[in-house]
Amino acid sequence: MARPARNPAIAPRDGVSPSCVALPSTGVPSPWPQVIDFLSQRLPAVSRDDWLARMGRGEVVDEQGQAVPPQAPYRGGQRVYYWRSLPDEPRVPFEAQVLFQDEHLLVADKPHFLPVIPTGRFVRETLLVRLKQSTGIDTLSPLHRIDRETAGLVVFSVRPQDRGAYQALFRERQVDKVYEAMAATPTDWSGPRVYRSRMEEDPLAFFRMREVPGEANSQTSIDLMERHGPWARYRLEPLTGKRHQLRVHMNALGLPIIGDQFYPVVRRGPDETEEQTNPLRLLAKAIAFNDPVTGAKRCFSSDLRLSWP
Repeated sequence: MARPARNPAIAPRDGVSPSCVALPSTGVPSPWPQVIDFLSQRLPAVSRDDWLARMGRGEVVDEQGQAVPPQAPYRGGQRVYYWRSLPDEPRVPFEAQVLFQDEHLLVADKPHFLPVIPTGRFVRETLLVRLKQSTGIDTLSPLHRIDRETAGLVVFSVRPQDRGAYQALFRERQVDKVYEAMAATPTDWSGPRVYRSRMEEDPLAFFRMREVPGEANSQTSIDLMERHGPWARYRLEPLTGKRHQLRVHMNALGLPIIGDQFYPVVRRGPDETEEQTNPLRLLAKAIAFNDPVTGAKRCFSSDLRLSWP
């Protein structure tokens, strides 16, 4: 039901962009006498009392940005906007660093455990919201994503008019990406290899991917960079962009990435405390592309380093 705001004049608050919900047209009488009745029924993750409190604070507004009062009658065909908030959102005790910024792009080094965008149990404790707060740039938009557990480079578009050109660049895979990972030292390694497989979402666990028979739809170049006793550091170049691709491919080679909570088995439930001293040893290390807006060659490298276990 909730969807991104349609009216750009409805500004973010404290770095959080507004969510938009459309009030469907209904017969007369409406099944919802007041807006509060609709919100509490259709968006039950927020209690009726909490909706009333938000409306009382002016945190629910109409298309003109005017506060919708608690007693407002329901009128189908309108849109209302609100700002997501979580009363018990956990603090992520790691900070991102801005590596580069100009009028078109912002590049940040994301720490482990920090999500890129608001999702699930994280709203303000996300890279996007933190950067909007620290830079004052409400138009920031990530051009790609990395997993919450992964550290490293994330590139943002600064100006809305540039966003489409940059998004096309990433969508059409005209971007070179290099990752680093740590896993066990292999017993036999003959040199760089390209791993291919067909990946699909696991029907028994939507948050995981699995390999299945069929034509390959994922491909990763893998090379061993350094040995450190029982562990090794690897260079990974994803030639496709499937979710969890690097984690799945390393696991398929019998080399699950150190600290991986999903592969080969799920080690932690969604409500269980994370072991933040043992992060996933996966780092988005470098990214390069020809800038479609300025024509410049863009090359960025993370300042972060993975730690040996």
